[in-house]
Amino acid sequence: MHAWEVFRPGPIEGGPLRFVEKPMPVPRPDELLVHVRASGVCRTDLHVSEGDLPVHRPGVTPGHEVVGVVAAIGEDVRAYALGDRVGVAWLRYTDGTCAYCVRGAENLCPESRYTGWDADGGYAEYTTVPAAFAYRLPADVDDVTVAPLLCAGIIGYRALRRAALPTGGRLGLYGFGGSAHLCAQLALAQGATVHVLTRGAAARRLALELGCASAGGPSDVPPEPLDSAILFAPVGDLVPVALRALDRGGVLSVAGIHLSDTPELHYESELFYEKELRSVTSNTREDGREFLALAAHHGVRATTHTYPLSEARRALEDLKAGRFDGAAVLVNDLSARH
Repeated sequence: MHAWEVFRPGPIEGGPLRFVEKPMPVPRPDELLVHVRASGVCRTDLHVSEGDLPVHRPGVTPGHEVVGVVAAIGEDVRAYALGDRVGVAWLRYTDGTCAYCVRGAENLCPESRYTGWDADGGYAEYTTVPAAFAYRLPADVDDVTVAPLLCAGIIGYRALRRAALPTGGRLGLYGFGGSAHLCAQLALAQGATVHVLTRGAAARRLALELGCASAGGPSDVPPEPLDSAILFAPVGDLVPVALRALDRGGVLSVAGIHLSDTPELHYESELFYEKELRSVTSNTREDGREFLALAAHHGVRATTHTYPLSEARRALEDLKAGRFDGAAVLVNDLSARH
């Protein structure tokens, strides 16, 4: 099959990805073989390609927002049939026995493994997924629309939960890409007032079109104090900016898997009055199921820009440069659909 692989991590402009032929993956007894229809383009794919995230598997194929159909089934799998439509997301394995898994925090499992980092992902004609970590997808949402929900949406949902937004509260979103624009829709549907702070003019326009109360630059002061904020931009310099924007008792959650170094924090102006700074680490499968149900109920939809799978490198270059709002999705142009 044809696939992209990270062969020399470095700046995306330098071509760290190469287009290759790989053997068709064979599903293990507990896995599904998935014929890829669409694969969302996540900023984590960029971090893996550029080496911001350390190499876990040399020559890995990125992609963890995968929509496809089951093409083969491992001998131990009973819950799926050939042709079923499934989603493949970031989290692909936890041990199920550690203290974190037992208490319902499988996202903290020390043995956790990830699609497109520890195992080949969706920038290919086919990929595999343990059946226990696949998602059944709603039939009434098309491939391109649902793909970004599988990471951008799920992580945005966990970040929103970690931000502890009170009912009817004031939420600030720093950065407004694939994850943030889905998170904003859910927060708005649940009655929040949302203020967006981001660098891109197109992203600011999208925020206002979606119903956000304001849209300014990333270092601007929002029009009112915030009960909660989420930092989606991987920019550590914005941590103190967002903390200063919080009202007393406010919470800032940092949604990215990678963040540039943060500057020195000043206790009195940025942390006093019981402000909280929280990180977000992956998600649980329950987060995924909850978010997909809420997205269907509230009509949360991604604003998408499609690229052929054969042009994955260009999509990542455009993501880094901020050339589109919303989310990019790769559509498989390499093989006929099953």
